[in-house]
Amino acid sequence: MVKKYSELYREARKALLPIDGPHQAGTTARELLQLASGKSAAELLADGEKYADTAVCIALEKYLERMEKGEPLAYILGEWEFYGLKLHVTPDVLIPRDDTVAVAEIAIRQALFLDQNPRILDLCTGSGCIGLAIASRVKDAKVTLADLSREALAVAKKNVALHHMSGRVSCVQVDAMAEPPAFLGQFDMIVSNPPYIDRKDMEGLEVSVKDFEPHMALFGGEDGLDFYRSITEKYRHILKPGGYLCYEFGEDQGDDVCHILTANGFTVRKRVSDYNGTERAVIAQYCAEE
Repeated sequence: MVKKYSELYREARKALLPIDGPHQAGTTARELLQLASGKSAAELLADGEKYADTAVCIALEKYLERMEKGEPLAYILGEWEFYGLKLHVTPDVLIPRDDTVAVAEIAIRQALFLDQNPRILDLCTGSGCIGLAIASRVKDAKVTLADLSREALAVAKKNVALHHMSGRVSCVQVDAMAEPPAFLGQFDMIVSNPPYIDRKDMEGLEVSVKDFEPHMALFGGEDGLDFYRSITEKYRHILKPGGYLCYEFGEDQGDDVCHILTANGFTVRKRVSDYNGTERAVIAQYCAEE
């Protein structure tokens, strides 16, 4: 049955209320209708009383079915915004979250005071959101996006190209659980949002996360700290003297992560919280042994 755009919007919003709640359902309905129709928000408003093509109605219905099954909106849209950057996302990468702004921000603030043309490694990069956020603010930085997943790196490369940063940002396949390859060289800063969910919490994840986001980017071992141990111990040796290591971590993991850092020759410089007031990130400086 052919319907007006205004009708489609109202029906979509109603269907989304149990999923997104009254404050977000309208925005999500508009975004899905934009995707189905190829129209901008302004065009939808102007064309509200016009009838949509059957293809638009069918596409919108399919998007709503995917939402009802728990699929995140970001994967349906194929894009998400982080730190003012619109990023390409697929189920091969985690969806960039506001929580991660904390580690991006603390890294950027320090990177602005590094020597000219600092080299920065974003390890376990996923979509490349942290490294690209840094590159967008620290204009002389040379950023390397590293991940074990070839699929994730393909997404990161698209985002590098999307923001015309290929001259300063590169992508490499690296295993954070292994010794860093010699070709990486030395860095002024390493930043990482590694997998940090423990086995117990993996079972209790929301459907939208557990059933749709990549488990290799979520699971951090029995206690959630495997990647912190590996990166801190192995990758400290590719930091320049006095270099910095920045981590995002999970709720209540701050003390454990800081203990790992100090046990490996780092001095914790600052711990910061996310927008919700939950402690979320740390920056530490490496004091290499003489």
